[in-house]
Parts: sequence; C-alpha cells; structure tokens
Amino acid sequence: MNHGETAYGLWSLVALNSTVFILFAFSFFKPATARDWRSFGAFSAFIVALFVEMYGFPLTIYLMSGWLATRFPGLDLLTHDSGHLWSTLLGETGDPHFGVLHIASYVFLGYGFYLLSSAWHVLYHAQRQHSLATTGPYARVRHPQYLAFVLILLGFLLQWPTLLTLLMFPVLLVMYRRLAITEEKNMHKQFGETYDAYAQSIPRFIPRLGKARLTADAEPKK
Repeated sequence: MNHGETAYGLWSLVALNSTVFILFAFSFFKPATARDWRSFGAFSAFIVALFVEMYGFPLTIYLMSGWLATRFPGLDLLTHDSGHLWSTLLGETGDPHFGVLHIASYVFLGYGFYLLSSAWHVLYHAQRQHSLATTGPYARVRHPQYLAFVLILLGFLLQWPTLLTLLMFPVLLVMYRRLAITEEKNMHKQFGETYDAYAQSIPRFIPRLGKARLTADAEPKK
C-alpha cells in the first residue's frame, strides 16, 4: 500500500501543542493549593496523552488496526485524516475537519476556554475582596472552572478520540466532582450560611434553564 504523508513521529508538534494548551489553561486556572495542582495535573496528563497520539505515536490506531483494516478496506491508517476516528466510524466522506463533530468540538473548546477565563476573572476579584464569588458564570453554576475543563475535554474527545483519553475522561469527571465537594466544604467553613444559601440557589455543574436567582442571603454585600 502506498501511504500518504504520515502525520506521526512529529514529536516537536507534540511538545508545542501540549505546552500551548497547558500554559493557556494555566494562565486562567492559576492552581494554588495541592488540590488545584492535582486537578490541573490530571488535565495536563490528558492533554499530553492526546497530542502524543495525534502527532507522535497512534497507539489507538495501532491497537485497532486489524479491525479497521477489515472493516474499512483501503483505509490508509497512517494519514492524519484516519486519526479522526469518529468520522471514520460514522462512514463520513471528505475532509473530517469540516464534519459536524469536528465543528462541534471547536464550539466546546472555544466556550470551555471562554468560561475558564470568565470564571477566573470573577474569582480573582472575589478573592482579593475576601468575598464569595456569585457573579458572572458563578451566578449560573457553583463550579464554572471545573465545568470549563469538562467542556474542553469533551471538545478534544469529539475531535480526536483515543483509548487512553476515553478511559481518563470518566476518571477526571469523578475527580472534579470530589474536588468540587471538598471545595464546597471549605467555602461553608469560610462563609457559613451565606454559602449555604448560595449553594441552595445555584446548581453545582449543570445550569438550570432560564436565569438562576440568588436568595437574599446569598446576594453579595455592598
């Protein structure tokens, strides 16, 4: 079989892309505690694993090569397009970069990084004022930064699924949930009934339809 231009063994691209996305997320998340570093470290491991398979060594393609060759005869497994497994499995034709799932992945990624940035801006000012963050994205969900990470991870999974990142994703979901619960306990100790009122009004991760309303006890004091 004559292969097209291979997209693998490009370790400089692995390092470059991993560094760019990790530093970009770091600039907004600003991990400070050991808990923050654990969650950010897990996110970083996901990013590295993703780009290693995207540009370095296609472990998922290698492990599935026998089945893929049987199911899709004539498929050139060493091209970049073949790495977009959702497109291949769904039988899509043409450039996978213009597929519905790939375009959806950009929506998830773009909104995820936007939410991460917006949440950090609100949290930064709240911490400087020693107050509870209840405005911006915090008026819709209690943990917008963790939600942002989940959206980013989903975006990457829609764009380039791998066995390792698919296995890591539910582990990260459990980790973020546990971290959120721990963070809520700390907020209760710090803000008491004010935080309890806020938590009763605002959902943890999934925003309600319509505009959430804070109770009077959870409104920021002026």
